[in-house]
Amino acid sequence: MRLSLSMLGLAAQVPFQQPAQPSPSSSEMSSGTSASISPVPPPDFSFKEGADMFTPKDLVELVRPGTATVNEAGDLVLIPVSKFTFEEKKDNKSIVIAPVDSAVQPLQIPLANGGTAFWLDSRTVGHVVSPGEGKNQELYAISVKFETESSILSTPIPPILIGEFPTSTSANFQYSPKSGVLIFSDYVYGDGQLETVKAQDEAWENRGNTALVYDNTYERHWDRWTGPKQSSLFTVSLYSSPGNEWLMGRTFLNILNGTGHHVPVEPFGGTEDFDLGPTHVVYTTIDPALSEAWHTKQNIYIVPISGAEKPRELTSGKQGATHSPVWSKQGDKVAWLELDKDGYEADRSKLVVYDLKKDVRFTITQHWDRSPSSIVFSNSGKSIICTAGDMAKIKVFILPVPPTPSESTTHPSLASQYTKDPVPLTDSGSAGGIQVAGDGKLIFTRSSLTGPNDVWAIKKNLDKLEDALHLPNTTTAGIAKGEQITRFTAEALEGKALHPGTEFYFEGAEGKTVQGWILSPPEFRKGVDEKKWPVVMMIHGGPQGAWEDEWSTRWNPNVFASQGYVVIAMNPTGSTSFGQNFVDAITEDWGGKPFVDMQKGYKYVLEHYPEIDPDRAVAAGASWGGYAINWIQGHPEYGFGFKALVCHDGVFDSIYNGYSTDELFFFNHDWGSAPYEPRARELAAKFSPVNFVHKWSTPQLTIHGSKDYRLPETDGIGAFHALQQRGVPSRLVIFPDENHWVMNHGNSLKWHYEIFRWFDKYVGKKD
Repeated sequence: MRLSLSMLGLAAQVPFQQPAQPSPSSSEMSSGTSASISPVPPPDFSFKEGADMFTPKDLVELVRPGTATVNEAGDLVLIPVSKFTFEEKKDNKSIVIAPVDSAVQPLQIPLANGGTAFWLDSRTVGHVVSPGEGKNQELYAISVKFETESSILSTPIPPILIGEFPTSTSANFQYSPKSGVLIFSDYVYGDGQLETVKAQDEAWENRGNTALVYDNTYERHWDRWTGPKQSSLFTVSLYSSPGNEWLMGRTFLNILNGTGHHVPVEPFGGTEDFDLGPTHVVYTTIDPALSEAWHTKQNIYIVPISGAEKPRELTSGKQGATHSPVWSKQGDKVAWLELDKDGYEADRSKLVVYDLKKDVRFTITQHWDRSPSSIVFSNSGKSIICTAGDMAKIKVFILPVPPTPSESTTHPSLASQYTKDPVPLTDSGSAGGIQVAGDGKLIFTRSSLTGPNDVWAIKKNLDKLEDALHLPNTTTAGIAKGEQITRFTAEALEGKALHPGTEFYFEGAEGKTVQGWILSPPEFRKGVDEKKWPVVMMIHGGPQGAWEDEWSTRWNPNVFASQGYVVIAMNPTGSTSFGQNFVDAITEDWGGKPFVDMQKGYKYVLEHYPEIDPDRAVAAGASWGGYAINWIQGHPEYGFGFKALVCHDGVFDSIYNGYSTDELFFFNHDWGSAPYEPRARELAAKFSPVNFVHKWSTPQLTIHGSKDYRLPETDGIGAFHALQQRGVPSRLVIFPDENHWVMNHGNSLKWHYEIFRWFDKYVGKKD
């Protein structure tokens, strides 16, 4: 099932509790039905290893850089970094400070207790950390010394304590030196006061029962049961005195108290849900008058930092979800991303600008058939830079801000230069974290199929490009070029045969052009090999998602390729980044056009890659991809001939899922109605996997997380029971502590072990 777009950042990790090479445990029986406790047997499978192979263990232990933030001067970037090692059984967290313009070596600062770091000024990092369990968070100032002439980048003095927060749960910090205000989010009870949270926490824990009682949804969301606290935004004064001493106030103001507004928007919202301006804050929040579980409508509001006035809505009231509100540097405009339809989270997002001086709101990307995912104003305010999926890459684009029309409109009359598609500044990989600082540098992070995030910068000619964009019939190609700033994994990945992905295109359902990726093993030689290679078809989730030129710490195609499989990763009907009509075409057609695409794409690959052995074919998918696995099970007439299947967190019974999922709007949209209404029941009779169990016969591994409230574990258990009763070779792996994803490092290695063991059992080459 599709996830919100704003899922970024480093996830908290739990220490590894198993041997580095996992083996089946007493709860991991062979395919028998006995549940008795037995001694741990020796491993019955091992990963393929080699100097040029990128193994699951390599993936888990590879450094994980987060999103960079640039200082105001534009000469240093700060990147949170996490690295797990099985030897220490520990996730080591740090921040790296890297120069943008010089060859001075980056500085790594270990964070023994974790925490959050952000810039206070161009030479001071703020570090919020909890000194111990149950203790209040503290804010420290870390001074940075940077001298290019002497190649010095250091922290000359120990961190200095600035102040303390009333709780241990503050997050999502933004600081504005101009206003002298720190803004952050935290969870509070109905009174909205941070100072009373600890006492109310204690009273809640000691209430004498464990009951959770609900009168409306959400009762649970993503992987948490909803409690009595909700998120809000707080401000506190923070400034540097003339003697460079940092001073933090003791009054924490809830600027949303009494509004019914909760920021960030859960479960994935963060700093991208609000932006701190010179005197006001702009933010997005779920419309407080609507039920969150079956509506997606979000409103944009502006509120004074002082809290002296109530928030004022900037949106029209006729929109769907809104995302990424940002200020212009001049403080005269704000912009955000807006979807038209309430109840549909995969609608095309459009870029809206609000001129605060003229009180006029206007949409500037009605003509562009792509969905921006993040935005930022240039320093001059004359253009907006955004990221957007385009043909299975997430690119950086720039577009000019047109003159403000005379009245608010979603379809302004614009000159020709303002109706052209935005200009791409990157052409491969997946970009994010765009920021503009200093004298106009553009900073962003970029990953690809061959490596995780690194920091990139466009340092020159952005202003020339901006000027050209405002002129008709002007060539802009090649004006601005990006430069790579960091190389976090270059040494660790040296010698690893990571495939960059080969794109292929074919004619799919209804004559539409469909794209896919092929990745091959290190020893694969196209046109030379006589050896036949096993093949895995990986099916993405969503369904409004895509396999993109992007690094993944979970479903990483290069890990599958390194284990000896040719990887097919297609983007069938419903996939994003190929235009909104292609996305919308899967609505009410889950079991239709996407599978026509996959059949045709699979046939195309077999015709063009004779090195593949179709008798050694397997498939795997998660979420909607898990639905696809269960659907393929019941449709042998598709002719894939898969010898083994893996279903992770997949839909088994669509009607049940329509009732049990947390975000009810998703089912209601994609299946045409609520699950009790005629349209959904008609489609379920046609497209629900549970109705075709009588045809199931392929060996299947089913994996599910017990904390998956997007798609509850009973769907996985139900599929497993169906397989068992039909006598189909099957195996169930449950992760009691995982949600819709597998995040724990040890669980990740175990997940890979079970998948590759299962595939090897049915298509492995036996010596």
